[in-house]
Amino acid sequence: MNCKVGINGFGTIGKRIADAVALQDDMEVVGVSKTSPNYESKLALDRGYPLYCAVSERLPNFREKGMDVKGGLEELIEQSDIIVDCTPGGVGAKNSELYQEMDVKAIYQGGEDHEVAGFSFNSLVNYIDAYGRDETRVVSCNTTALCRTLYPIKREFGIDKVRATMIRRGGDPKQDERGPINAIKPKMKVPSHHGPDVMTVIPDLDIDTTAVKVPTTIMHFHSINVELSETDVKPNDIIEVLEETPRVTFVDEDIGVKSTAQIIELARDAGRPRNDVWEIPVWRDSVVIKDNELYYFQAVHQESDVVPENIDAIRAMMELEKDSTKSIEKTDKTLNLNQML
Repeated sequence: MNCKVGINGFGTIGKRIADAVALQDDMEVVGVSKTSPNYESKLALDRGYPLYCAVSERLPNFREKGMDVKGGLEELIEQSDIIVDCTPGGVGAKNSELYQEMDVKAIYQGGEDHEVAGFSFNSLVNYIDAYGRDETRVVSCNTTALCRTLYPIKREFGIDKVRATMIRRGGDPKQDERGPINAIKPKMKVPSHHGPDVMTVIPDLDIDTTAVKVPTTIMHFHSINVELSETDVKPNDIIEVLEETPRVTFVDEDIGVKSTAQIIELARDAGRPRNDVWEIPVWRDSVVIKDNELYYFQAVHQESDVVPENIDAIRAMMELEKDSTKSIEKTDKTLNLNQML
């Protein structure tokens, strides 16, 4: 029998995870939840996903709109072997008590603190540690991106220190209440929270980060500086390692990929659903080493890069596959990942 997956929160991340779950042959979507009968609720029904109301007293609102609602959040949990909580940051932590009370496994997103599950997940780094767990937190889009490229570099060459700047989008494309901002807005807390978040996955990595918001909605951008432990490492050595790393891809300025806009255009032209870029694109020409310090630029599609990680987390927690490589390969094949460039 397939693993029964419930999605609590069918928004930016939740609808993408639901579609990805639906592609797997070892899991199925048994329902998704919404708090209001909006266009995403209609999309869920159009997709054939059973719809549940996350706030029970609002059930009549859905029925007034002619939407077939199966029940409340508790009913969704009863149908599920595992819940993927895709609610806004802070809400998942409140929901955790209900999940524990109803004895259902739960995955939280990066908007929650590490303490919500006591374990933060990245497929490449600590898949086996999630095997059979009851609760897991999939780290944020930026943390996922940093883990994907820094972990293989650390494994192969050693890292003494990382300094990275997160150049962040002002809001997601649909978040009209958050932008576009006509400003460059620095995060005054230095270092930013991203470095400590990476260390919840890679505890022995010395990393400091800073962050700034800019007037864009389509992607984040990272400028990364790494003090390497090994000497005599060449840029091609870094490129070769990252080329072999799942969910990392290279883009090239000399063929016209000069910005995040061109990356999104590549995703459109490749027919990606919702223009999603599940990989972390690294600019090949930005990989430079000077005095044993590595520099490179990478882009992050904040709406989608955590989706494959959630699928792998389900597979590990439900003990569907113990081998991380096999799970990653299976997830990536179903998504047609790495077929864009």
